[in-house]
Amino acid sequence: MKKSVLTRYRVMAYVTAVMLLLLCTCMVFKYGFDKGEGLTLVVSQIHGVLYIIYLIFAFDLGSKARWPFGKLVWVLLSGTIPTAAFFVERKVVREVEPLITDPPPTAVKV
Repeated sequence: MKKSVLTRYRVMAYVTAVMLLLLCTCMVFKYGFDKGEGLTLVVSQIHGVLYIIYLIFAFDLGSKARWPFGKLVWVLLSGTIPTAAFFVERKVVREVEPLITDPPPTAVKV
């Protein structure tokens, strides 16, 4: 497996988690203080699009790492639980890093 597959997943895991926390904050302001209704709509749509991208990258990583179905579902759902993606990402990186194969260095012709 290439390192870029893991890197794509890691970036989207962090971006999705941060956007979900931002969305939760916006929801508190919308329903708790009756402020920021327009901002909540924009943030929720952005999070939705980013979550779809996260699903694609996480599924790609899971299929290349040959995860069982239950583990794949847990990783995919971690983007919907505030702060869960941070913890799941750490665990995934520890498990997947040994599977990464570095390509042999290429010789430079002079």
